[in-house]
Amino acid sequence: MYNINVTAYGINSLNASLAGRTALVTGGSRGIGRGICERLAAGGVLVAVHYASNDAAAKDTVDTIEAAGGRAFPIRAELGADGDADTVIQAVAAGLRARTGQDRLDILVNNAAVADSAGGIDTETPEAFDRLFAVNVRAPFFLIQKALPLMGDGGRIINIGSGVTRIALPGELAYAMTKAAIATLTRNVANQVGARGITVNAVAPGPTRTERTAVFYDRPEARTMIAAAQALERVGTPADIAEVVAFLAGPGSGWLTANVIDATGGSYLGPKRLG
Repeated sequence: MYNINVTAYGINSLNASLAGRTALVTGGSRGIGRGICERLAAGGVLVAVHYASNDAAAKDTVDTIEAAGGRAFPIRAELGADGDADTVIQAVAAGLRARTGQDRLDILVNNAAVADSAGGIDTETPEAFDRLFAVNVRAPFFLIQKALPLMGDGGRIINIGSGVTRIALPGELAYAMTKAAIATLTRNVANQVGARGITVNAVAPGPTRTERTAVFYDRPEARTMIAAAQALERVGTPADIAEVVAFLAGPGSGWLTANVIDATGGSYLGPKRLG
């Protein structure tokens, strides 16, 4: 959990620059998304915590933020269905108006994604393939489209990609393709909205321990494998990714756009030593 006392971070200027802003974080109730919500709220951002179905997790995230002195509210909507972007953005606009008197959205973080397909080129099914692209690609595309009218000049759009786009992992082909599409979406939208001072960047996490992945990353052999394959010899945390997002959400990143920020700890850079 993040402490709202900004002196604990040693980055008061970043938190001060975020204070009073508003954000929507999709998939914000657990894992990396929750880390992002807590970090933005710690900087004084009013956060709309989107989630798909786990009411208890969303409530716990919002309660935790509020107990620490931050502000947040939940938005429940299933992504990948027809009209999903309209449902989310309408709920966000209503929530912002109720709390601030206006529906201005400053920061959009497209974090929600599914990765439950385990097929490669030989075993992937059309149904699983279509769901991956509906949630991981179509939803962020139309969320950006619907959010832009609420976003003033100088807004921030941050898409969460993945380090798997630059390596080949068994069973990750279709998922990696969706994250490669996110990189393309990022570059193209950045070029279109730059005249408004809106930046669009992507963050590509590597191995990250969340409640979903802990069963794997808590194994000693898994930690050893990660250490051997990374420049920074540990498994990442949601807080690691959240700090990168917080920087991209603030004014200090105003000259950065159309980038995919590698936040993998230096995964798969090559041999560390020869011989």
